[in-house]
Amino acid sequence: MPQRTFSIVKPDAIRAGHAGAVLAELDKAGFRIVAIKKQSISKAQAEGFYYVHRERPFFAALTDFMSSGPLVLMVLEKENAIADLRKLMGATNPANAEEGTIRKKFATSIQENAIHGSDAEETAAFEIGYWFAGYELI
Repeated sequence: MPQRTFSIVKPDAIRAGHAGAVLAELDKAGFRIVAIKKQSISKAQAEGFYYVHRERPFFAALTDFMSSGPLVLMVLEKENAIADLRKLMGATNPANAEEGTIRKKFATSIQENAIHGSDAEETAAFEIGYWFAGYELI
């Protein structure tokens, strides 16, 4: 049975003109786009989304970055979607990412790492619900 996950093409990848290439990588890997939208978010929205990291030293920089420009927000679906997307994205630090991964191809730093993907089913459920209303998930 297909599984759903959530992903964001981050502001750095959009600024660099890589959004289409990232979407092409997802398509090539067999992900089906259930819902997609491009939007800018406020710092408060970023803080709510990354609430689990609020005590971490990078929280302010992360939420500033994520609210610095447009994002592409997506709900993706395929068998084993969460694990497969994590593998396709590559390591958080692009210097450690495997060849052929999205972060190896398009990321420039640990923070400006092109793409976000849910890390577990519970996270995916929260993240999808945070950005998409049920009627958008057709």
